[in-house]
Amino acid sequence: MAKIGVEQSLTQVQAALRERGHEVVTLRQENDAQGCDCCVITGQDENVMGIQNIVSEASVINARGMSADQVCQQVERKLK
Repeated sequence: MAKIGVEQSLTQVQAALRERGHEVVTLRQENDAQGCDCCVITGQDENVMGIQNIVSEASVINARGMSADQVCQQVERKLK
């Protein structure tokens, strides 16, 4: 299955993705996203200072306001 990077605080999302067979990597630093097929972020600190560093070509999903199941559905749509 796919390698998915997920922010550290999204533990329910991490568990749900693992249950669906995905490899989950916890995103703690910028370079953790390298090699991921998709990344899931909380959106809390998204582009706070107006700086955008591209460290991966992977799709990024902002999980703000979504349940773990909704995030999983978005991830699977992006991977198709």
